[in-house]
Amino acid sequence: MSGAQAPPTLGWRALEVEEELPALRLMSVEVDVERKGSLTGSSAPDVQGQLRELSNRFRGARGVSIRREPVPSAYRVFFRHIGLDPDTERTPIEAAVLERMLRGAFFSDGLLADVLLIALLDTGVPVWALDAGSVRGQLGIRPSRDGESLGRSPRAFALPAGRLVIADEFAAVAMLFGELGAGHEPKARTRRLTLFAVQVAGVPTIYIEEALWACRASLEQP
Repeated sequence: MSGAQAPPTLGWRALEVEEELPALRLMSVEVDVERKGSLTGSSAPDVQGQLRELSNRFRGARGVSIRREPVPSAYRVFFRHIGLDPDTERTPIEAAVLERMLRGAFFSDGLLADVLLIALLDTGVPVWALDAGSVRGQLGIRPSRDGESLGRSPRAFALPAGRLVIADEFAAVAMLFGELGAGHEPKARTRRLTLFAVQVAGVPTIYIEEALWACRASLEQP
């Protein structure tokens, strides 16, 4: 499988990020999608089976106590550190588990969304996917520049200065723990993806690598 053995790439950081948030890291990997069909279409039976199993694992007490587990707790601490209230702006895994409790199960939202969700629930680490063809050079983390756009599309909106963003060498492509930039979202027939995950203090590197590996292995499966 193409790129199956390539290790994740450690992203760059702007100097001010290194100084203020020394434990913040970004890791990324490129993936050739080998699964048949649409990234936004129905998942294969094995993926849907994993969702059913995870629905059984995340119920009742586990759903309520997830925030106290080490990795989810580390993301909560980081959110507070950068000025976000995790009880309002929920961390990715808490948002996913709350949705499960409201809906009664983890339901399929399309192949790519399902694969990313499974990795999140298995490791506590959120993974995002970009259309690899829209990325120019290596990804990193930096503050936004006043008035720059989130993405290269004409649909992209302007950012205020100082917001933490995921950027390639030329443009901001996603908000940190937020939405993807316009024009960088994978489409139904996208066949090459750039996956990235964000590491914060208290989250071991092996968890980041495992989350990326799990997504890659699932998407590269013929």
